[in-house]
Amino acid sequence: MGFKMTDKVTWVGKIDWELRRFHGDEYSTHRGSSYNSYLIRDKKTVLIDTVWEPFAEEYIEKLKKEIDLKEIDYIIAQHSEIDHSGALPLLMKEIPNTPIYCTANGAKILKGHFHEDWNFVEVKTGDTLDIGDTTLTFVEARMLHWPDSMMTYMSGENILFSNDAFGQHFSSDLMYNDLVDQAELYQEAIKYYANILTPFSGLVTKKIEEVLSLNLPLNMIATSHGIIWRNNPAQIVEKYLEWANEYQENQITIVYDTMWNGTRRMAEAIAEGIKSVDKDVTVKLYNAANSDKNDVITELFRSKAILFGSSTVNKSIMHATAGILEMIKGIGFKNKKAAAFGSYGWSGESVAVIEQKLKDAKLELTQDGIKELWNPDEEAITRCIEFGKNFAEKL
Repeated sequence: MGFKMTDKVTWVGKIDWELRRFHGDEYSTHRGSSYNSYLIRDKKTVLIDTVWEPFAEEYIEKLKKEIDLKEIDYIIAQHSEIDHSGALPLLMKEIPNTPIYCTANGAKILKGHFHEDWNFVEVKTGDTLDIGDTTLTFVEARMLHWPDSMMTYMSGENILFSNDAFGQHFSSDLMYNDLVDQAELYQEAIKYYANILTPFSGLVTKKIEEVLSLNLPLNMIATSHGIIWRNNPAQIVEKYLEWANEYQENQITIVYDTMWNGTRRMAEAIAEGIKSVDKDVTVKLYNAANSDKNDVITELFRSKAILFGSSTVNKSIMHATAGILEMIKGIGFKNKKAAAFGSYGWSGESVAVIEQKLKDAKLELTQDGIKELWNPDEEAITRCIEFGKNFAEKL
């Protein structure tokens, strides 16, 4: 079932090769994921987290082959979300009195999920658990990304069990960062940050600075999802500090939805205008209706500026564009410029609707939007090219 990470630590999780949607239908997982659970054997035996509920029975059966469950002295529940805690009910039927170490919020949420009053031991930052030759130190990570989240540091082995921080939805039997494809790993790591952790970027910076101030030696970061960082684990910490600091690359992303291709032609003309001013900038176009929304969010995260376009439908905008605009309002991007465009037939409200949504998302509008009637003719296309030029120049 598992594999030994060190003499004392064994991975006992589950690789979910088939997973393609997560958090309901809110997050795409093109490369699957894993639910990482860890078994520590010292003078005392500790289990850190479990797996998602659909795999609970399989997990318990395989865990029994790894260890007599009655030998588990402590359970650490770093996060109560069901993909981490889903096997707890079955596990606790086997070892009902085993203490579960978690934050105060963790105990509340686990009770809310499972309606069981297990033997909870509430911990806070700085609390420790001596398990023999090594000591476990708990670090609360409130709102990274739930109120109950925490990390656990194992002295001696110098492993940070980081919970959702530094993770990715990425399935691989290789399991270590130095063994997997680096481009795939980076793409899944930045996608994970952009879609899940961006709203909490200020807290990310503070928590990392707090952990770094402890000057703890670090041999490994053992995440709750995806790949374990063992080769230069500080590299992902450095990336998080960079991503949390109003991150942007030399990229402009154009997102649109179109009914009869008029708005698409506008988007392409605007892109042409941008490139005529700045040949070095990366310009990416996405049709919101046929693009993966989480991939689009990732590209918006990487961008210094964004443009949104839509045809006018029922005095408003098309639903795919509206959905992504609603997502970025919640995500809370910082320090990004924006503008709106769209085609229309008779009423033409789409640009004003988009502009208001961009303002609601706290994005800075560089200029008034542009709208064109019906299918843009050559004069309209020329106006869109000029619109793109002006947008690039104002950056």
